[in-house]
Amino acid sequence: MSIRVAIVGPTGYTGMHLIELLLHHPGAQLTYLASHRDELPNIAEEFPQLLGRVPDPVAMCRPIDVEAIASEADLVFLALPHRAAMRYVPQFLDEGMRVIDLSADYRLTDQAVYESTYGHSHTDPGHLGEAVYGLPELFRDELPQATLVANPGCYPTACAISLAPLLASGLVLDDPIVINAASGVSGAGRSPAPNLHFVEQSSAFGPYGQIGSHRHQPEIEQTLSTVVDRDIRTLFVPHLLPIERGILETIYLEPSDSTVTEEDLFAALEEAYDTEPFVRVRNDLPNVKYVAGTNFCDVSVRLIDSQHQRRVVVFSALDNMIKGASGQAIQNMNILYELDETTGLP
Repeated sequence: MSIRVAIVGPTGYTGMHLIELLLHHPGAQLTYLASHRDELPNIAEEFPQLLGRVPDPVAMCRPIDVEAIASEADLVFLALPHRAAMRYVPQFLDEGMRVIDLSADYRLTDQAVYESTYGHSHTDPGHLGEAVYGLPELFRDELPQATLVANPGCYPTACAISLAPLLASGLVLDDPIVINAASGVSGAGRSPAPNLHFVEQSSAFGPYGQIGSHRHQPEIEQTLSTVVDRDIRTLFVPHLLPIERGILETIYLEPSDSTVTEEDLFAALEEAYDTEPFVRVRNDLPNVKYVAGTNFCDVSVRLIDSQHQRRVVVFSALDNMIKGASGQAIQNMNILYELDETTGLP
């Protein structure tokens, strides 16, 4: 079986990593690269590391022609910015294609929440309820029949994987949940910005965005609330690391009662992820260095128990470009087409 794959918007970091992963995938063939630029780019010139690795007819990007793409591909990855993806999703679905969207356009199921979070109207609300949230570790059973997959955000992936088993088991309280998260600069995308210049980020480390109302917070809360079937609220604070890639989250909670032990917390994580190919429950502490370039999410937990406080501290690390974006998209593709989930993934 060879899945014919198109990428719309291949000139960003997620597009580039999709290409890299597909070049090593034995069950997929990259057939079409589509760009919205007026001057269509050659992907081997856009990313010189791809020179000689992508066939010339494919390397030259073509316009976003939905009918042409549908004639040459079975599945399309949309690596477009938020707001742009929703323009094309209905058209691809009407052509009978399967779509994996790497933007945030279909991650939130409530139209009003989406519009208040991203500050613009949603032009395709009819498909919000149809999209399957593509986090296999939590929603695998919904994926095989999906035609539209909303690939999760990188921060929400790290958070949901580490917290879901602890909340579901009742070992921690629903409130308070404080998430301190830090990401490498690639998480900001490829578009140049003054605050992302090397001289601005080298030796720097600090919070960013709207503290308490960051756009990933509703996604985190929706995912956790869905898993445990009750309303979950969090405080999410992102930080920017002066490194290329990687996410580390440190999450603070309270144990549900005085009988909870650290062994109980580890047991809940291990029971949830014992057979998961891309989640590693570590006895030591996760580090972005251990997950860079891989599709793994590393999690661990500590119970702080002293005369002054009793707290649960959860740790989660992943590569924001792989498990946090393009690798997870390939993992979802494998499930859609009933391939081994690990196929083509580091």
